[in-house]
Amino acid sequence: MNNRRKIVVIGASNVGSAVANKIADFQLATEVALIDLNEDKAWGEAKDSSHATSCIYSTNIKFHLGDYDDCKDANIIVITAGPSIRPGETPDRLKLAGTNAKIMQSVFGEIVKRTKSAMIIMITNPLDVATYVVSTQFDYPRNLILGTGTMLETYRFRRILADKYQVDPKNINGYVLGEHGNAAFVAWSTTGCAGFPIDDLDEYFHKTDKLSHEAVEQELVQVAYDVINRKGFTNTGIAMAACRFIKAVLYDEHTILPCSAVLEGEYGLKDVALSIPRMVCADGIMRSFEVHLTDDELEKMHKAAQSVRSALDGAGIK
Repeated sequence: MNNRRKIVVIGASNVGSAVANKIADFQLATEVALIDLNEDKAWGEAKDSSHATSCIYSTNIKFHLGDYDDCKDANIIVITAGPSIRPGETPDRLKLAGTNAKIMQSVFGEIVKRTKSAMIIMITNPLDVATYVVSTQFDYPRNLILGTGTMLETYRFRRILADKYQVDPKNINGYVLGEHGNAAFVAWSTTGCAGFPIDDLDEYFHKTDKLSHEAVEQELVQVAYDVINRKGFTNTGIAMAACRFIKAVLYDEHTILPCSAVLEGEYGLKDVALSIPRMVCADGIMRSFEVHLTDDELEKMHKAAQSVRSALDGAGIK
């Protein structure tokens, strides 16, 4: 029987270590095992995190260097392994497709030898390619494979609008859908703020600089690369997104969030993984929602599918 509070994090670099520490911050586990080819790095991250559990505000989580046998009784496995876009490199996650697809095949090959019941949360980029690879090339329940997808873009979108209108970003609702990457798009037809229609916000907040959908979408894509070029990497936002999904699973929330999984005919699309709204609970992805999109948004969804499919084809993945 799985330990309902044991989480394995595969990849202990910038993103994996941030995920582990967010898990601790939100008290989401009793045990966290860190796996990395660089065992010294994984050991150091685990030991460093374990020291923080002595604080009176912390839960006594067992952090330790792990190996793939830790997957046997894990409830959740978070996969962050593989290289990421670096400062100054071409701003397109899809360029990592070939390399990280091979890494995912190796990593997931080890996982399926040990479990087929743990919830898999994918973070490795290109996210939609990696999610598609593990979902289609292994005999693993698809409802248990979830890519963080455009949850992070959705967070960024909410922050951008919140900054413009000086409002709590949690008042902003709506989705960014499609590819986790350059072909992500705001589904403006789903958005609003505290029940106010999105196109009325300038009036309600007395703004003379009118909301530009195009400017917001450009900033949404560019800001990730701005952070990478200035900081060297992104990890805090994606760690928060991962923990949002972890909590949804652990607490059987039946919450609806944008996340990536293989499409089964939604919007007339198959043979590709993209983000659309999906209900997440203890059993993983319970259902997907083909929310009504405008013709322009539907066109962007299909362009996102073409973008990811092109990367899959380039990596020789059917």
